[in-house]
Amino acid sequence: MQFSKMFVLNMGMLITIAYLASVFYKYIVIRTSSQVKQVCSVLVLIFAGWISTVFGFQLNDEVVFDLRYVPLIVAVLSYRQPYSVIIIGVGIGLSRLTFGISDATVAAVINMSLLGLLCAGLNIWMRRSNYRLIVKGIIVTVIVNVVNSVNIALVGVIPTAYFFSHIMPYTLPSGILLSLIFAFILRDFQNEQNRILLIQSTNRLLSVQKEELQKAQIVLEERANQLTIASQYKSEFLANMSHELRTPLNSVINFAQMISENADTMDQEEIVRFADMIDQSGQELLRLINDILDLSKVEAGRLDIVLEDISLSQLIEDAMNHFGLVADKKGIELVLEKQKGLPDTIWSDPQRVQQILRNLMSNAIKFTPKGKVTLTVSTQQTKQADMVSQWLVFSVQDTGIGIPEDKHHSIFEAFQQADGSISRKFGGTGLGLSISRDLARLLGGSIKLESAAGKGSIFHLWLPLTVKK
Repeated sequence: MQFSKMFVLNMGMLITIAYLASVFYKYIVIRTSSQVKQVCSVLVLIFAGWISTVFGFQLNDEVVFDLRYVPLIVAVLSYRQPYSVIIIGVGIGLSRLTFGISDATVAAVINMSLLGLLCAGLNIWMRRSNYRLIVKGIIVTVIVNVVNSVNIALVGVIPTAYFFSHIMPYTLPSGILLSLIFAFILRDFQNEQNRILLIQSTNRLLSVQKEELQKAQIVLEERANQLTIASQYKSEFLANMSHELRTPLNSVINFAQMISENADTMDQEEIVRFADMIDQSGQELLRLINDILDLSKVEAGRLDIVLEDISLSQLIEDAMNHFGLVADKKGIELVLEKQKGLPDTIWSDPQRVQQILRNLMSNAIKFTPKGKVTLTVSTQQTKQADMVSQWLVFSVQDTGIGIPEDKHHSIFEAFQQADGSISRKFGGTGLGLSISRDLARLLGGSIKLESAAGKGSIFHLWLPLTVKK
């Protein structure tokens, strides 16, 4: 009975060590690398075997009976590396030397080393066997206990006959029973730890998904706001467009009706004057319709670019002549500045370049109550990734109302202007800059803006200086 009591005491110590090792792992070891975790677990099992020896049953001055082999069973069931099991067996055997060197100590070292080799083989067998884990656990527990008893009988200092008749009938069944109980307790404990780790992992995953959902919600809210703003701009655009289209159309209808009803009483000069007004209104109506069609073609990717040699001097002269009279009527000074060394021709689409310049100069004159508008033509050179590019730059500078910095991006968007009231005060559809930006991109260039509220604006049209292909 003393052996059984001692084994129960050993079991209590092993369970206590298992709990303390779990706490140590949970709060300290879990933050370390996999190699450190491996070393710590090996040392804990060796320590558990040593503690079992400390609280073992002292048969005489040299012989101690205990459950020091139980940590080996745990190693067989837990590890995937057989060499770790051997190290644990040898380590537990060597820990017996702390009680002094004797024949019993040497026998204990030999016994635990042999058990370590046996358990390494059982570890390999377990990973290759198709039996259920509980069956493999029972088989390993029985084999280790039986071989431990045989080793003690063969290499121990106790007479073999006495051991088989007086000691083994108590130690073997008690050892098998308590080993199985401890293995099941440990297995249940491991399952609980795995469940905790799974819950923690799931919580982390849910937390990440929650953050992603919050970010997605923010993006959706921003897009909803953008759609609301776009809808508002389009509503303002339609309101402005109805007015812009109706005004020249009504002029065409009214003047044509006046000529039709009063042709007999009107002199030739009045008829010509009304015809000019009809022509101007028709041209304005055509310009508005062309803007809308150009925007639709650009968005659909169906706007054709026709490249050819363009006379730069003729291009500049046409732009200045087109707006010279308009600037004079408004009392605005129109200035041309040309850098020396400009090329004679450029390779581009003359219609689209003229369209961009007219949009930029028209806006400059429109939004300049007084002062001047300057068209500057120059060449620039840029370098990017060891690649040098040559550019022709048209800069349209005005002394008008300017554009707030927070509106620099939005004015290039379709249906948007710096202020919704701008269209009502100055007229226009708000499509000119959007079309000009897209046309510049199709020509291989870009449009850049420098402006501040109340300080005028400078629009730079950058076009590549390329040779005819």
